Amino acid sequence: MSDDIQTRPAPPADERLAYGDDPSQFGDLRLPRSRGPHPLVVVLHGGWWHSEVDLRYMGHLAAALTCQGMATWNVEFRRLGASGGGWPHTFLDVADAVDHVAALARRFPIDMSRIALVGHSSGGHLAMWVAGRRNVGPSSGIYRPPRSTVRGVICVAGAVDLRMAQSLGFRDGFTNRLVVEDLLGGSPDRVPERYRAASPAELLPLGVPQVLLHGTADEIAPIAVTERYLSAARNAHDRVTYIRIAGADHFDPIDPESRAFSYVRDAALDLVEAPVRQPVRS
Repeated sequence: MSDDIQTRPAPPADERLAYGDDPSQFGDLRLPRSRGPHPLVVVLHGGWWHSEVDLRYMGHLAAALTCQGMATWNVEFRRLGASGGGWPHTFLDVADAVDHVAALARRFPIDMSRIALVGHSSGGHLAMWVAGRRNVGPSSGIYRPPRSTVRGVICVAGAVDLRMAQSLGFRDGFTNRLVVEDLLGGSPDRVPERYRAASPAELLPLGVPQVLLHGTADEIAPIAVTERYLSAARNAHDRVTYIRIAGADHFDPIDPESRAFSYVRDAALDLVEAPVRQPVRS
């Protein structure tokens, strides 16, 4: 069981850098010791999109990937329970943080042609969303035209179908509120356009390779959400790999001390090192 990863101190980052003016708009950059230019993985943490959880626990994953030769940009953003959290700023912050990679590459040895995303839990939702944001309508309150290209996205136990998550009654672990409704400002009946813009399942096809990982012993994020999304993504002709990890809990795949972490590590290496392939079209 890896839930103690939330309290174990992670190795320090090389730089903490702002990508905006809000106190929550920053990220931790880690760089390999080799010369570069390095592939880069943008890391997005979970925690029910809530300010009670921050980027620190994903520092373990970020440091481990950096030891494998990948630069990592472990991102913070505005979250529920703090000023500006939820719709639209949580989404806009994540988009801006990913686009800030271009500015990082002007200062550090980062290869802009080899960028991937990895997100855990609610951060998995955000990683998948930002990978598919080209399909968000320009009239939406969270529209941001992509200014960077990603090789693919790794989603660990992610809330990839917000409409299904809301119907299952997802509640956060802090206030016991219906967290998807808090994130989007209402139910699908009240704000259907927000669900269409914010849910990866409603942005299909994303048009980039996706790796979905979910532990069979996960008691926090229902595996049914991942598997319904998987079916929809394949029907939309996206290239999706699904890894169902026997016996793994919610945190095992993102904990470098767990054997389940090898699936995330190998998926990240595959994405940043593989030749670029064109998306499959129907």
